[in-house]
Amino acid sequence: MTDLVLFENWIQQHLFTCARLDEPMLLTQINSDAGFRLYFRINSKPTLIAVLSPPSNENNTSFVRLSQCFRKHHVRAPIVHAVDYTSGFLLLEDFGDDLLASSFIGKYAKKFYASAESELIKIQQIPKNESMCPSYNRELLLAEMDLFREWFLRRLIKFDLEESDNKLLDEAFSVIIESALKQTQVVVHRDFHSRNLMRLSGSSIGVIDYQDAVIGPLTYDIVSLYRDCYIRLPKNWVIQKSLDYYRRAEKLGIASRASDKEIISWLDLMGLQRHIKVLGIFSRLHLRDSKHSYLKDLPLVIRYIIEELTPYPKLSNFLAWFECKILPKVFSQSWYEPWEEAGDSELKSNEGFKS
Repeated sequence: MTDLVLFENWIQQHLFTCARLDEPMLLTQINSDAGFRLYFRINSKPTLIAVLSPPSNENNTSFVRLSQCFRKHHVRAPIVHAVDYTSGFLLLEDFGDDLLASSFIGKYAKKFYASAESELIKIQQIPKNESMCPSYNRELLLAEMDLFREWFLRRLIKFDLEESDNKLLDEAFSVIIESALKQTQVVVHRDFHSRNLMRLSGSSIGVIDYQDAVIGPLTYDIVSLYRDCYIRLPKNWVIQKSLDYYRRAEKLGIASRASDKEIISWLDLMGLQRHIKVLGIFSRLHLRDSKHSYLKDLPLVIRYIIEELTPYPKLSNFLAWFECKILPKVFSQSWYEPWEEAGDSELKSNEGFKS
């Protein structure tokens, strides 16, 4: 018996506890994310999502545990109706197909981002011990940035790292990590961006893909939201919204008091850690997993990195190295588009961000 037949039989066994079928069951595969999971919509009433999530590749235990924890704290996460951990089968509430990414172009875009902030503040208020999430510690922060060395530099653009290059990266990464560890530590979704946020009824937002959550820096998820690797938002608006969010977290007792200058520094260096990591991850998705569409997002990520490096003298050597040694290698890549303009065309046509 094939895995798919077993999967369908399992769905039939559990479906009727939460939905009904008025016709023979039909599974329609829907677009997947960057992981190994396969998603199917069931023609039940209400519709449900069946997930084939291989236990060898995906942390299903964490997903279910965090789903329950998030929902307990009123985060709009999907209901898990049934799960088979051994086989990697899940039956979930259907949030539909309307990603925040697809709602970006529209006059209500700012309302959706406000709703996303409201979900994030609830996540950050979850007691750290209750979430049972691992620590976003020095080792993990560094391991993520090392993906940049291996997958982006060595494998994608074929840049041979010399001892001096590695020393420079080690020094820059140390500065970035120290900034992250100084911040208030909270529950971090770790992928809180436009492709993991679903538009539900009205302007409410549903949250998905949180199985890799950690206890880490407060600014991480706000950077993921507003310096999105798939969507560029107006720079001054992003800075103001990020500062406003931090002040809101202060008033709620989540964040420690800090000056605007300190908060912006935390945001920039946290963004730098995330975007350095993402260059490695997107390269790996292309080279290892044959998910080639991520290459088109690299110019925007590069733009963020240069913007985040520019204000900081202590990272000037890294910026000079990136501009003099790395960008010339990038210019010859088939996927390259001018980083200075990355994301601008979509933003200019976005009705929701016109004054």
